[in-house]
Amino acid sequence: MSTLAAQLPALREQYAALQDLALKLDLTRGKPSAEQLDLAEPMLALPGEGVHTDSEGTDVRNYGGLDGLPGLRRIFAELLDVPVAQLLALGNASLTLMHDAMAYAHLWGVPGSPTPWAREEKVKFICPVPGYDRHFSVCEAFGVEMVTVPMTPDGPDAEAVAALVADDPTIKGMWVVPTYANPDGAVVSEAVARRLVSMPTAAPDFRIFWDNAYALHHLTANETKTANVLDLAAEAGNPDRPIMFASTSKISFAGAGVAFLAASPANVGWYKKHLSVQSIGPDKINQLRHTLFFGSAEGVREHMRKHREILAPKFDAVTRILSERLGDRGVATWTVPQGGYFVSLDVVPGTAARVVELAKGAGIALTPAGATHPYGRDPRDSTIRLAPSMPPLAEVEQAMDAVATCVLLAAAEHTA
Repeated sequence: MSTLAAQLPALREQYAALQDLALKLDLTRGKPSAEQLDLAEPMLALPGEGVHTDSEGTDVRNYGGLDGLPGLRRIFAELLDVPVAQLLALGNASLTLMHDAMAYAHLWGVPGSPTPWAREEKVKFICPVPGYDRHFSVCEAFGVEMVTVPMTPDGPDAEAVAALVADDPTIKGMWVVPTYANPDGAVVSEAVARRLVSMPTAAPDFRIFWDNAYALHHLTANETKTANVLDLAAEAGNPDRPIMFASTSKISFAGAGVAFLAASPANVGWYKKHLSVQSIGPDKINQLRHTLFFGSAEGVREHMRKHREILAPKFDAVTRILSERLGDRGVATWTVPQGGYFVSLDVVPGTAARVVELAKGAGIALTPAGATHPYGRDPRDSTIRLAPSMPPLAEVEQAMDAVATCVLLAAAEHTA
């Protein structure tokens, strides 16, 4: 590090040269690239004029069908490893379902609740960190206090979670991204999943919001299988504990996909009871479009392999450039995810916000430092989420080289 401080003048010159390039690059959010969206372009011609019934004979142009189309549910029940009867196919965004589940719990409680959550003096949720900022936003919107536990390569620190929930009845739930977590790419092991669904909780209505957003988003030929949380919970005698969410937002079209909710029969019935007041049924035309386009679970898997061909080189570029520029400098570590949409970059504590500031000054938009922690506050100011999916490969390479320079400059300033 002392050697790095001596290089401060040279690093400032490198940074000035970056600014002269007038770059406009964006690594902020995990959006699919146009090339990925093009993969689903034929879907726009479906179902086609005169095609308006599904395999069950349902006229998809009309009202009804709150559960979603059976054909689509069969496809994704296989992919998500859940019973068809316990899976709902709904609107376009899983975030909406998560928000509504939280809202329903606050207004009416969940099965097993002694009272609606809004009537409790305090409600807390456990948030593994680094984590997903939109989960934190849902909690903030409902005044839910967030309690952090560290992530490990096998998922949230299960023993830390168990210790927190054992004696605190105000902890009503937790967030989990089980496969290729946002942002560090961790995968919840079966042992951790089993511990989370079996641990004693002081709150009788404790829920795990199991956000299975990236279950099918593999970056290698090793297509990691998500722990079967519904079966594990039922075996543990806590069938109502997990509520799973998923969607096709990064599979088909980000603004016109299909979102899914899977849970115990009691939880599904609870969700449908409240949903039936606000909706007569989802967009079944869009669901038929998806059913016809994919055809089967294997059709979805093959489609996702095409996504992998586009995404994997970008993630490889991130790893390669960080390794070449920072690997032996002692100023950063980073994850090498096997799937998902993000890389978690940890820089010298106290410099993440400065790295983001420097990047902005060089024309590179990064997610704000602190976004990976509740309330936007990373106590170590060290974690930065990188999202290389949307820009073309050449821009990813250019952006990562620039980010590496910013990391080095921030570290040199910090030690000078």
